[in-house]
Amino acid sequence: MIEFQTYDVTMPELDFAEMREWIERVCQKYSRMPGVLVYQFCSDAHILEVNNSFLGHDYYTDIITFPYSEGEIVSADIVISLDTVRSNAERVGESYDRELHRVIIHGVLHLCGIDDKGPGEREIMERNEDEALALLDAMRCQSAENH
Repeated sequence: MIEFQTYDVTMPELDFAEMREWIERVCQKYSRMPGVLVYQFCSDAHILEVNNSFLGHDYYTDIITFPYSEGEIVSADIVISLDTVRSNAERVGESYDRELHRVIIHGVLHLCGIDDKGPGEREIMERNEDEALALLDAMRCQSAENH
């Protein structure tokens, strides 16, 4: 079950069926299956509160993943600040939608065992994010061809 919720923001315009299929396919690539994934989109103010309360961090971030996976089943609560996604998109010259998709899949990639904190791991994460985004593009092309 993959759910999308909001806390103190308007729900972003996403094709939720497409997002679910994409997340499932990315999980399959890493021999995982989605269990319960709850995405909560929120503001910077809320993610700062979550970061402070649960992790003791006093800074903004784009995503916090609270995993509760078991074996090959990936499950988590995933909190995403739409404010930080927007500012990151502007900073790197990317569209908001593309950056949002990158962050959505970033949490899943962590659950599939890909880290980004150690030496050289950031580049590995970015490569896997790019591959997942390419899969989303391919799914969209295939869907357009079928209609």
